[in-house]
Parts: sequence; structure tokens; C-alpha cells
Amino acid sequence: MTPIRRLIGTVCLIVFYGAWSASAAEVTIHLSSERGSPISDAVVTLTPGTSAGAEPLPPAATHVIDQKNETFLPYVQVLHPGDKVVFRNSDTTRHHVYSFSAVKTFEFVLRPGESSPAMTLDKAGIAAVGCNIHDHMVTYLFVSETSAMGMSDAHGDIRIEHVPAGSYTLQLWHPQLHPGHPGPRQNVIIASEGDVKHLDFSLSLIPDPREQMDREHMDY
Repeated sequence: MTPIRRLIGTVCLIVFYGAWSASAAEVTIHLSSERGSPISDAVVTLTPGTSAGAEPLPPAATHVIDQKNETFLPYVQVLHPGDKVVFRNSDTTRHHVYSFSAVKTFEFVLRPGESSPAMTLDKAGIAAVGCNIHDHMVTYLFVSETSAMGMSDAHGDIRIEHVPAGSYTLQLWHPQLHPGHPGPRQNVIIASEGDVKHLDFSLSLIPDPREQMDREHMDY
């Protein structure tokens, strides 16, 4: 290929990519507490209505939930049905990982350095996971059938890209929402492929259970 043809091809690729990126609709969300602090680890899903085409789910993936310093990492993991989870013990103490959730019932006793077999999450829902030895340890597996979802970062921001035009139901979830009080829910209309929506939510949360003192060690 001559240098001129290579240059023309590169320019065409850049123009095509720029046009494609500009036309991709997106939804951005900012989450904050009642005091204005950013909220991380919140999950937002966009469930398409009859006027929106459902995007295919990504290929099944395997996610690792680590246990380090008597803490599950990450605190919240988003998945799709068919994804797998491996629990790894990077601590110097034994852990007994378990869940009685309707999504999946399981338990693994893991010695230091051990990992569980890869476990498939085959249906949507939320599984709360704990350690039967260390009560303060908790993680959540959020399994959704929608491809349009995201989780807030340390700045309280979520960005969901490449959303097809149509109507959606936005649902927000956080593990520290008050019991019996579901997260915000509202309709979102994506008018065209180039549409950009920005939403702000303020949430009232209960205290983080990971910051509570481990009562098991109070007797020592």
C-alpha cells in the first residue's frame, strides 16, 4: 500500500469512528448523599420497553471476588446470567463463604491461599454473600438480564454508553438502601442515537456494615 492510500485509509477510519462515537446515545448519572458526598457501589439498570431494542448480552465472563484484610473485594459485583464467580482467599486466616439467597445457595470453606471452583450464576437477582467466621464481611452479586447497566465509581458517577433509541425504565439499587425502601425508579426516553441524558439522584443510606466492629473479636 502506498503512503498516500495508507493516509487516506487512516483518515477515513478516524472520520468513521468519530461519527460512530458521536452518534452513540449515552446516559450519565451522578449519585450523592443527603450531605452532598459522592456515593459509590450503586448499580443502575436501564430495562428497555417495547419501543427499544434489547442489546445482546456480552459473552459470559469469570469474575474473581478476593478476600483480603477480612474484606470482600469488590463490595458489589455486577454480572449477567451465565457469568461465573471465583472466591479467592488472600488472607492468612480461613474464611467460610456462604449465601442463602434465592439467586444461588452455596458455601465454600477456603484456607489461606485457596480459591473456590468457578460457580455459574444462571439467573437474575441479587445474592448477599457473607463469611460465617467473620460477621462483618459482606459482598453482593448483582445479576441482571439487561446489558445497559453500570456501577457508580468513587466520584459517584455512572456512564452507560451505546444505548439504542427508545423508552427505558431506570432502576437504582445500593446495598445500603433502607430496608423496605427501594431505590429511585423512573422512565427515560432516548430520542435518537445521538441523545445524551444526565440525571442526578440523592440517596439516604444506612451505615456501611463493613465499618462496624467485628463482635467476634471483642471477647479477646
